[in-house]
Amino acid sequence: MATSETETSQRPNLVFIFPDQMRAQACGFMGNEQLRTPNMDLLAEQGVTFTNAVSTCPVCTPYRASLITGRYPLSMGMVLNDVRLPVTELSIAEVLRDEGYETGYVGKWHLDGPYRGGFTPPGPRRQGFDYWAVAECTHNYMNSFYYRDDPEPIWIEGYDADFHTGLAVEYIQEHAGSPFCLFVSWGPPHEPCGLMPEEYKVYGPASIQPRPNAPEAPVDEIAGYYSHITALDRNLGRIMQALEEAGVADNTILVFTSDHGDMLGSQGETRKQKPWDESIMVPFVMRWPGEIPAGLRMDTLINAPDVMPTLLSLMEVAIPDTVEGRDLAFAALGQPGAEPSSAFIGNICPFGAPLPEWRGVRTKAHTYVRTLEGPWLLYDNAEDPYQLNNVVNDPEHAAVQERLDDELHDWLKGLGDDFQPREVYWERFGYEVDDRGVYPHINEVGVSDLEGE
Repeated sequence: MATSETETSQRPNLVFIFPDQMRAQACGFMGNEQLRTPNMDLLAEQGVTFTNAVSTCPVCTPYRASLITGRYPLSMGMVLNDVRLPVTELSIAEVLRDEGYETGYVGKWHLDGPYRGGFTPPGPRRQGFDYWAVAECTHNYMNSFYYRDDPEPIWIEGYDADFHTGLAVEYIQEHAGSPFCLFVSWGPPHEPCGLMPEEYKVYGPASIQPRPNAPEAPVDEIAGYYSHITALDRNLGRIMQALEEAGVADNTILVFTSDHGDMLGSQGETRKQKPWDESIMVPFVMRWPGEIPAGLRMDTLINAPDVMPTLLSLMEVAIPDTVEGRDLAFAALGQPGAEPSSAFIGNICPFGAPLPEWRGVRTKAHTYVRTLEGPWLLYDNAEDPYQLNNVVNDPEHAAVQERLDDELHDWLKGLGDDFQPREVYWERFGYEVDDRGVYPHINEVGVSDLEGE
């Protein structure tokens, strides 16, 4: 049934903000007192914080595909960075556009294949987003670019997250009179952690207190990582102010989260792709004044594919049959409901640094992970929040391990995940990778993207 103009105008706007590679443990509202995030903390005071938000596959492209489709990466073949999301997938932007929403996307996309400096033309590869101010993937924050509707890059002066925020503010101002959906994807705090204006470097290595599971933490890098986050916090404040000044703050669902975390020396590891909390756990805050209770903290597990159905449900838009995630709108509203007992996690095709293929479950209390060789990790996160004691195959934890192994088996069966070596999926989806398992990417605009892994 078609939606009337009156019904459409009463539906809330959506502003969805997600920096790249920001772990849950790097926010004031999640208990980190080492860095200043006043706007993030204020947002948490005004809305709901999901304290168990999970990145189902802690890699940029797989997460982003899950985010906008509500589906798991393997279901779409989105198992590596730099592969293209099929245009046959149904995105949240396409659903909302059909409901009368204006749709816009600003910042990093990373869903259109290997050409990181390439142009995504207007049409189906934009997955339903009409306003477009996007770079496929660049982390050269002080020498960045983006595209609109012409195949010539537009170069950005200064710190690109500041510029992207300016575009977001303009979009809000120009679309305040009609229902809109705006996604804003900042590149920081993803490395390089020192690439920012000198005056933005507000933390020094001496101020960094490493996590107990990171005795040899790269404090120089963490200082830069935190500095990026404080810079992003200022930009979040600009968007919050723009919503207020446009008179739409009370009718806008504002979400702040990230695609995955960063190990930053925890467990002796770096970057993403790993099954430990610093890699898989992300911040997740949602505000909708008058609808979502202020200051609410929920320990309900919310995974990347759950985001789309949860938002659509809150917006009173029908959830497509293609969606595999769960509608957790009840939790966002602080109401009782059937919560998931676990979140499915995995890395189907690890790349770059040596890492086994793995699948697992994250519950409120435990993390359990298998490789192709068998059980690998089991942590009691309630008793061991820094995951210092791996109790896998410990007889005292046999009953818990068996229960979680059964739960993982149910997830694999339900998702049609046959848990094979990565080479099987390379062949299945026709991906030709290099000797590090990386799907080769190409930069077309003449500058380094500084991506790393």
